[in-house]
Amino acid sequence: MTPPALRLDTPSGRGTLLAAVLASGMVFLDTTVVNVALPHLGAELDATVAGLQWTVNGYLLMLAAFVLLGGALGDRFGRRRVFLLGVVWFTVASLLCGLAQDTGQLVAARFLQGAGAALLTPGSLSVLQASFHPDDRGKAIGAWSGLSGVSTALGPFVGGWLIDALSWRWIFFLNVPLAVLVLLAALRWVPESRDEDVSRTGGAGRRRRFDVLGALLGAVALAGVTYALIDAPARGFDSVPVLVAALAGVLGAVVFVLVERRRGDTAMLPTGLFTSRLFSVLNVFTVVVYAALGGFTFFLAVYLQNVAGWSAFRTGLALLPMTVLLLIGSPRAGDLAARIGPRLPLTVGPVLAAVGLVLLRGVGADASYWRDVVPGVALFGLGLTLVVAPLTASVLAAVEDRFAGVASGFNNAASRAGGLLAVAALPLLVGLTGTGYEQADELTDAYRGALLWCAGLLLVGAVLAAVLVHRPARAAPPSQPCHTLPAATPPHR
Repeated sequence: MTPPALRLDTPSGRGTLLAAVLASGMVFLDTTVVNVALPHLGAELDATVAGLQWTVNGYLLMLAAFVLLGGALGDRFGRRRVFLLGVVWFTVASLLCGLAQDTGQLVAARFLQGAGAALLTPGSLSVLQASFHPDDRGKAIGAWSGLSGVSTALGPFVGGWLIDALSWRWIFFLNVPLAVLVLLAALRWVPESRDEDVSRTGGAGRRRRFDVLGALLGAVALAGVTYALIDAPARGFDSVPVLVAALAGVLGAVVFVLVERRRGDTAMLPTGLFTSRLFSVLNVFTVVVYAALGGFTFFLAVYLQNVAGWSAFRTGLALLPMTVLLLIGSPRAGDLAARIGPRLPLTVGPVLAAVGLVLLRGVGADASYWRDVVPGVALFGLGLTLVVAPLTASVLAAVEDRFAGVASGFNNAASRAGGLLAVAALPLLVGLTGTGYEQADELTDAYRGALLWCAGLLLVGAVLAAVLVHRPARAAPPSQPCHTLPAATPPHR
């Protein structure tokens, strides 16, 4: 099938862009706002810290494990078809989240929502890449990135207002009218496309494997480790469920590597990518930095509401300086790295972000937005701005052009896995269990300890960059856009 070459100045082109932007907006909104809603849903559903962790991590787990498979589904069976399936799936799961009557129902619905996002997220960009005329493709992707960034910037305080004015449930119900608009636009204007090139992975007549086994093994690895970390404080490290989960996670990871290595270039994740030391180092760097980001945003949102007494709306505004800096500064950071190489930005950025977290440790019960919160958040955002675009461009440039898509997808999954592991591990490391997040003194100690851990992770990332990162031998493929925002602000694309 040869997809139509859409032009941006036509109704079909604008309609396709609208569908992609609104769909991405749904995913980004639920990524940024759920942290803000945690104290409210925790109080209403009588959730423990583990319940809050799973509310965040159930979504991230499914998205990290299956986003590569979601992209492969679109390539094989039709990008518009899988995109529409993802929109419907995500919306039904959102309704279930909003209707949940206890923590178990909410967590189960969040798992389903993450699976829908794994279908929707790669599709929102791939339909643009596959459908637009080459002369308009860059403009369409740039418009998608910018408009998606605006929706992300608006998300925290629009969601915060909904939480304060109505209920935390409305951050999920809001997806219903957005999904209706997406479906109408997609059915009317988005053309169908799929990958018909059977030789793109190597030898003639070979198509990349439909690697369901690899995706399931990845999910088992992440789920096992996550369960063990979250349940260990309540059950004990020597309890049978925790030991079984940890063993399953480790075995899942080992078998995943063995299966992918055996399949070679036809695997979902060709292990030959890791013969590039730069690619390997950059992905470790990604896990470390995004773990710090995920842990920081998880603790800050709960702390500002349960200790400083801020509203959800005001808490949503707390992260606005970081988002604005990323929107404005990421393209400039990408240009800087193209001129001087990625080592300096990837070294200085994490150091600045770590200093920002140290400043934010001083936020107290009588915190002032401008005096106590904005300086630390802005410094953290400035550091992250120096990281995001250079990191993505370097990841793409570290591998052969034919692997650019899977390299970007794996780096996307690595960023989500970093946040997932941080949210699972940090409460354990700082001793926050049960309903301790509702006790000001206990939460304050945990918050300050968690920010120290996050700052330490950022400094580890800075050392990795300073010692092991170098200028890639070639530029990133021009057809691959730089990801201008991080996974938590929105997701890495």
